[in-house]
Amino acid sequence: MGTVSESPAETSEKGAPRGTDRTSRTAALVATAVALPVALLVGTLAFVNLAPQDSTPTASPSPTSPRPQSTAPVEMAAPALAERPATVCRALLSQLPASIRDLPQRPVSAGPEQNAAYGDPAVTVACGGTEPEVTPTDHVYLVNAVCWHAVEQVDATVLTTLDREAPVTVRVPHFYGEALQWAAPIATTVVASVPSAGSVPSGCTS
Repeated sequence: MGTVSESPAETSEKGAPRGTDRTSRTAALVATAVALPVALLVGTLAFVNLAPQDSTPTASPSPTSPRPQSTAPVEMAAPALAERPATVCRALLSQLPASIRDLPQRPVSAGPEQNAAYGDPAVTVACGGTEPEVTPTDHVYLVNAVCWHAVEQVDATVLTTLDREAPVTVRVPHFYGEALQWAAPIATTVVASVPSAGSVPSGCTS
């Protein structure tokens, strides 16, 4: 029986088929080609993650942050008062609260014995002066047992008492909305410190 010899093209030096060796090399090349980009991508991501980040917070105003308020003296006039009104006004100013609702009291430029101011923009309280004359078309309101005369200005509502020995004027900027709600806590102090006097307009009768 004759001997069948293997062709050199069909076997490797170690006896394995050369087709298998060629397939292994191809698979290794493909694996290397895939692994290199993946390794580069992983390295890039690791570098980005390890790089120092800017820890400075970005300032952004919060809608709930309190608005900065001035504590400078509020410009107010202080006309000279007769003895009796001056005494009454000192009594009123000595009993006014340290704050009205959430507005803290501020210093005034003149007459702290007859003037007071709260918040920014300032709600002001002035004691003394002249009581306004009331016409049938004027607006009058009874708030906490005090009769107030209202005048609308461009940027504020001015409320003045009509039934007190010494008139008390409260100026409320439109920034704060309804003016009478700010007059209410002041009216309590007015009743306690400023005697009533004169007739009361019909619109203020309870």
